[in-house]
Amino acid sequence: MKKLIAGLVLAGGLSATAQAHELTVEITNLTNGIYYTPLLVSAHNRKTDLFEAGEPASASLQAMAEGGDISGLVADLESAGAHIVANPAEGLLGPGETATAYLETNKRNRYLSIVAMLLPTNDGFMGLDAQRIPKHRGSYTYYINGYDAGTEANNEIINGGGAPGVPGIPADPGGNSGSGATGVTDSEQNSVVHIHRGVLGDMDLNGGVSDLNAAVHHWLNPVAKVVVTVR
Repeated sequence: MKKLIAGLVLAGGLSATAQAHELTVEITNLTNGIYYTPLLVSAHNRKTDLFEAGEPASASLQAMAEGGDISGLVADLESAGAHIVANPAEGLLGPGETATAYLETNKRNRYLSIVAMLLPTNDGFMGLDAQRIPKHRGSYTYYINGYDAGTEANNEIINGGGAPGVPGIPADPGGNSGSGATGVTDSEQNSVVHIHRGVLGDMDLNGGVSDLNAAVHHWLNPVAKVVVTVR
C-alpha cells in the first residue's frame, strides 16, 4: 500500500532562492517480513553524518538501531541546521509499503541521509549515508543496504529489549516469531558499523536458537528502494 504522507517537518524556514530545491523522497520496504521503525529523512551539509561504515556508532545511532528512537539523531541534525522529515509513514513501514517525505534543501544542505531500525533485529538498520543530492531536476533511484550498528550481539531473542545496552529484540510487529530461544550468539566479531549479515532464524517456534522465523524474517540486501525527485 502506497502512503503519500508528508510527515512532520522539524527544521526548515527556507527562503525562495535560486539555490533552493524541493525534493520528494519515496522509500519502499523491499523485505518479506521486516518492518521499519519511524524513518528519519534529512538534507544536511557535507560535514554531517548520521553513520559511517567502518566507524563506531554514535550514542544517537545506537538508540535508533537498537530501539527505533530517532530523537537523538533529530537533535544532532537540528544542531547542524539540517532540513528534517521525521516519521513520514506515521509509524511502522511494513513489507512492500512506501512512505513519501517532502522537504526543501538549499545550497548548504546538499546531502541526503535516511535511516530506520529494521524490526525484528537486534541492532540492524537501513541507511543511506550522505548521498549528494543531484543538482538537476529529475528522478533518481537508489537501492539501500541494511547495516549492523555493531553495538549489540545478534542473539535473535525477542524479549522487549530495545534500550541501549539491554540485549534483545523489542518485538516482531508481524507476529510471525516464536519464543523460548537459547540465542544465536552472545558476542560479535565486528563492533563498528558494517553491512548486516541478515538474520539466521530457525523453524522452531517453541525454542531453538532463534525466536525469528527463517521462512519469514530472513533477508538479503538491498532492503529498500529510494526514489528522489528533484524539482
